[in-house]
Amino acid sequence: MSTSPAPDLQMGILQRRRIEAEIIKPIYEEMKAAFGEAAAKGVIERAVRKAAIEAGKQFAAQEKGGTSLASFAAIQPLWTKEDALRVETLRQDAEHLDFNVVRCRYAEMYREMGLGEIGHLLSCNRDSTFIEGYDERIEFQRTQTIMGGASHCDFRYRLPPKL
Repeated sequence: MSTSPAPDLQMGILQRRRIEAEIIKPIYEEMKAAFGEAAAKGVIERAVRKAAIEAGKQFAAQEKGGTSLASFAAIQPLWTKEDALRVETLRQDAEHLDFNVVRCRYAEMYREMGLGEIGHLLSCNRDSTFIEGYDERIEFQRTQTIMGGASHCDFRYRLPPKL
């Protein structure tokens, strides 16, 4: 069984997502034509969720001292690189990482590429599944996204204290 190579830590996630979207777009269009929009979206959703869990595991494997909210916060610059996200941090400590994204170039990029209808599948849905792979103890909640039409995305991560 082969595994994916370790994430390219030099390339920002926005650039990586653009490359992926350029590959996914014609495949998605062909799947829509062959199987219908709902089935095509379902395939994209399942594939991206699995890839996000695997990516989370790969990032976690690189954490020599184990994963935590602090180690997770330390890799966030990969997502914000190239001004990809404008973030307002609300709370950050050992048990909480709360922030709002007030500008999302991922959403802008997918819309510009004509992929707005699946942008949430290609990007937003990764957030909860990435954290599953990274550290299953960390709880994630988000009630709104820019991709879904909100003014901001509200990210709330919790690491319950050990009992």
